[in-house]
Amino acid sequence: MCGRFALTMTPDELQALMGYRDEVDFPPRYNIAPTQPVAIVRLERGARRFALVRWGLVPGWVKDPQNFSLLFNARSESALEKASFRSALRYRRCLFPASGFYEWRRGPGKEKQPFWIRPRDGGIVAFAGLWETWSDRDGGEIDNACILTTDANRTIAPIHERMPVVIAPADFDRWLDAGTHRAETVTDLMRPAPDYLFEAIAVGPRINAAANDDASLQQPVAPVEPDRTLL
Repeated sequence: MCGRFALTMTPDELQALMGYRDEVDFPPRYNIAPTQPVAIVRLERGARRFALVRWGLVPGWVKDPQNFSLLFNARSESALEKASFRSALRYRRCLFPASGFYEWRRGPGKEKQPFWIRPRDGGIVAFAGLWETWSDRDGGEIDNACILTTDANRTIAPIHERMPVVIAPADFDRWLDAGTHRAETVTDLMRPAPDYLFEAIAVGPRINAAANDDASLQQPVAPVEPDRTLL
């Protein structure tokens, strides 16, 4: 699962790495939560483009989003079988650039220890995503997206059983170009990231509140002892 992530790279650095044409400006974000605007990169007329969309997928066939469960993650193993994700996986794939993500490990009792999980060598990663456009009865449109998840690798597994699918830069074009690369031919990309890619850093409970959004959220703390019955 991925319920919070961060994107703190500058707009110029992100554009250079992701290769989109758009000149955009945005602040660093340390605690991005579902329903909030998120940056994605998608393919439009053969070119990579930057877009701000709502985090939480709403398929086009949904009549009332208020009565539809928020889909901020999708299990990659079953996405082609699910009506909510099938069309987007076939025709509307995207990338979520991220400086890292947060996950929670269960401690004794009900206590949970948050971890900041970031690339070991710095920089950013790109999570595999799906996007849709939902239209209301008056013709208004809302672009929205979700992150695909997979089984956790050995680094993440002691914290949580799931992790975001990470697309390597060499595979960006194959993932984004749904017109050329059918969904059935990119399933090999939806696998756990290499064990060496991430490091996990215990952080404080302020990350639990989506209203908190500053660099201090990523300051290391002493981890809470894990619940040994889950290990």
